[in-house]
Amino acid sequence: MRRNTASQGKTDNQARKFLAQAFVSFTQAAGSLEKSYGQLQAEVTRLRDELERANCELAASLEENAQVRRFLAGVLEGLPCGVLALAGGELRLANPEAGRLLGIDPEWRVGGETLPEPVGRLLEAEGFSSDGRLWEYALGEGEAGRTLAVTATEVAGVDGKVRGQILILRDVSDEKRLAAEREAARRVQALAEISTLLAHEIRNPLGSLELFAGLIADSTAAMPDVRQWVDHLQAGLRGLSATVNNVLQFHSQPSPQLFPTALDRLLRETVEFLRPLARQRGLQVSLINRVGPVRIAADPHRLRQAFFNLALNAFRAMSKGGALYLRLDWTAKAEGSRVQVEVEDNGIGIAAEDLGNIFEAGFTRQAGSPGLGLAVVRTVAEQHRAQLAVRSVVNRGSTFTLTFPVLREEA
Repeated sequence: MRRNTASQGKTDNQARKFLAQAFVSFTQAAGSLEKSYGQLQAEVTRLRDELERANCELAASLEENAQVRRFLAGVLEGLPCGVLALAGGELRLANPEAGRLLGIDPEWRVGGETLPEPVGRLLEAEGFSSDGRLWEYALGEGEAGRTLAVTATEVAGVDGKVRGQILILRDVSDEKRLAAEREAARRVQALAEISTLLAHEIRNPLGSLELFAGLIADSTAAMPDVRQWVDHLQAGLRGLSATVNNVLQFHSQPSPQLFPTALDRLLRETVEFLRPLARQRGLQVSLINRVGPVRIAADPHRLRQAFFNLALNAFRAMSKGGALYLRLDWTAKAEGSRVQVEVEDNGIGIAAEDLGNIFEAGFTRQAGSPGLGLAVVRTVAEQHRAQLAVRSVVNRGSTFTLTFPVLREEA
């Protein structure tokens, strides 16, 4: 009985030791597990922080990329030239200026099944290079065309292979038009220089011919049969002289030399100069002086040419039996200080729609006329600070008026 009690006590001691060891092991495992959980929790916190930081950086990067895209899109839309981007033969991008230049329908969007017709025509053209090429483009039937300068640039990928192409479009229609206008102006200037040179070469022998014709007229004054032919000769020479002087005055205009000139005498000389032309055409020419002697500051040669041009213009507008009147009178509002010369004819008159153009160089309704006569009249009037006016009634005649300041002796 005592042996059994001792054995039972030994078993209980062993059980208590095992239980104590198991409890220690459990305590150690629990501590280790708690430590591992703390480390895991710390790692989760660290990863969460890194993820949040990465998310913030990614969001910032995306926003920055979005801002860059918006900025580049704004730049692309604001470019004064058209831009087309192609990849794999497809249109991937077209800025608004390209749409305007090519006349693309605003409703069309990149990525559509079919390309706009003008873009297709452009892509079918060959020979675009980095130097640029002019491409004539008509907007549509009956509409004005545009001239586009097209420059092509290849786009390569990271592997160096060509991935696409960028076309830069510029509207050079105005530049082309200005270049054509400059060329036309250069040709006109060259023609003017040749005309002036020829006019100088013609004027000297023409003056001799007029002198000899005047001598013949004096010597045949009593020979009516011969005098009519002399009138024709003088009329032709003086008409040619007027054309030569118009060319010289229009294309080479040095500053006029103005000095005191007797206007009444100048008008008398002009009428006498015109009489052979009037007789040849069966017309009458008369001078009416209501002022008497009067002087103005003038260049007599240029002023005589202006009166002569007005008279020739009137002669062309009249038929046989017509009459031309040159009137010298005071102006109604400033008598004594300003004097006016009226050149009046009873010819076919001037159409109302032409009145605004008659003083423009080259404008004429007369076949064979260079259209310089009235342009020279306007220039001479401006040089003499004279007012130039015209009134006309179709089929009744025209009146040109030149108003000059009178030259006072005390001045």
